[in-house]
Amino acid sequence: MPGKATEHNADVPALHRPRRLRLCEGILPLDRSRLPADVVAGITLAALAIPEVMGYTKISGTPVITGLYTILIPMVLYALFGSSRHLVVGADSATAAILASSIAAMALPGSAAWLALAGMLALMSAGFLLLARIVRLGFLADFLSRTVLVGFLSGVGVQVAAGEIAGMLGLPGGGHGTVNKLVATAREIGRTNVPSLLVALSVIAVIVGSRRISRKIPGPLIAIGGAIIASWGLDLQRYGVRVLGPVPSGLPHIGIPHGVFSLSLLERLVPTAFAMFVVILSQSAATSRAYAALYDEPFDENVDLVGLCLSNIGAGLSGTFVVNGSPTKTQMVESAGGSSQIAQLTTSFIVLLVLLFFTGPLAYVPDAVLSAVVFLIGVELVDVKGMKRIYAERRWEFSVALITAATVVFVGVEQSILLAIVLSLVVHTRHGYLVKNTLIVPNGGTGWRHHPIDTGRQAAPGLVIYRFMHNMYYANSQLLSSQVTALVRHADPPLSWFCIDAGAMDDVDYTAAETLRRLQKDLANQGVRLVMCDVVDEVRDELQRSGLVELFGADALYENPAGVVDAYRHSA
Repeated sequence: MPGKATEHNADVPALHRPRRLRLCEGILPLDRSRLPADVVAGITLAALAIPEVMGYTKISGTPVITGLYTILIPMVLYALFGSSRHLVVGADSATAAILASSIAAMALPGSAAWLALAGMLALMSAGFLLLARIVRLGFLADFLSRTVLVGFLSGVGVQVAAGEIAGMLGLPGGGHGTVNKLVATAREIGRTNVPSLLVALSVIAVIVGSRRISRKIPGPLIAIGGAIIASWGLDLQRYGVRVLGPVPSGLPHIGIPHGVFSLSLLERLVPTAFAMFVVILSQSAATSRAYAALYDEPFDENVDLVGLCLSNIGAGLSGTFVVNGSPTKTQMVESAGGSSQIAQLTTSFIVLLVLLFFTGPLAYVPDAVLSAVVFLIGVELVDVKGMKRIYAERRWEFSVALITAATVVFVGVEQSILLAIVLSLVVHTRHGYLVKNTLIVPNGGTGWRHHPIDTGRQAAPGLVIYRFMHNMYYANSQLLSSQVTALVRHADPPLSWFCIDAGAMDDVDYTAAETLRRLQKDLANQGVRLVMCDVVDEVRDELQRSGLVELFGADALYENPAGVVDAYRHSA
């Protein structure tokens, strides 16, 4: 169904459809013919996501029941208030890893204090999302580059997978950080519980095997169901296999987390909540945009912030941890035929039934089973193909991705997301700083050819047309100055005119304007006239405010390069 638009809106371009109510944008208009497919997709998502979110609780350090809570109230709130018809909101490995690494020194995993901190972080993340909505900062998602996101998620994958090796071996594990956990596991390797290892390997075999046959087969659900039967029927605890034990049933308690209102404690949580906010914003927005484009559907990132904010408020008040837009769960629904948030509402209803009537069997789930599920989640997060593509296409950006991944593994998830933001801005600045400018010359009357700067090619004897391939701003103004100076100094024959083609510009900042002012005076002292062409209205206004139009002369701004060449030849 790619390239698709749903029947109800296929004949109306997305940009021209009237805006509907902010409530239920992911559901309305309701296409009754798609309801059966949406319900089936919701059932499929429940079968795949329930074991997955139970596994995420091993990453977050919270009780296993909190995983189910992440796809109950938060998923319903996003379905009602979000903008995307496709985005699935629930537990996510990246934010779960940030949570666990940041509060490890504040409380014991699984304790009431730990869970209270997790809930408060969800509420604080919601606060950042609300602030972003108020000041319309949805565009900030664009400033976490795909390069660092690949590196970040790959590093999280290594950290998550490494942390579950001990659980698959039936060992208690220990240590903080990836390296320390691996060292602790290596020291205890001789105490491996073979039955636990066999259970873990069986689960991996079932999940991987089912995926090779079809992604629609609920391999994790089959594996966990089989493990429950084996654990109960064979009494695996007798062989040293640890199990979850009794899992509480019923609905989550609604209330504000207790014991986390110390001002000093909240200050310590702010960097973590901000890191979670960045991941939520970038990953959710990227997923929503991709599916909106695929289906030619309207999408408002600022409205989406409201849905994500309310989802995390729901998570914080219902005793679970932060939730996020999930690319993997969204793909599960899409591949199962889902086309609206009706699928997600169906999933939440199934989770409600599980919480009310079917938590009893979960007591028999071996710990090694969840470790195996999470181990595979971690392995899948390591984007080897993505890293290879970056290496093949952009060696410099590959080093950025590698640094981000290494920071996750050796330093920590929270620190790495802050580094990722900085590196994304560095990548952006580098693209604007190392501008690949060109010289353009007539191509025998059939257009224009671009030549590298070092060729010194002239559009006519004594005339250079220098095309600047980016906005002019403080970071690249020195490059502008040095290239213009070098071209004039080494020109053969000597120049009479120097033209800056501004066709690729839509902004000239104060520093760049000062650079142009200095260049004009330096060139004038050498008998070279500085002119410009292809100047858009916005840039012309900026040049006017800076006094450069008056300085250059009213006749120094030409419509296009051809006009410059004609004027130059007539002036000779």
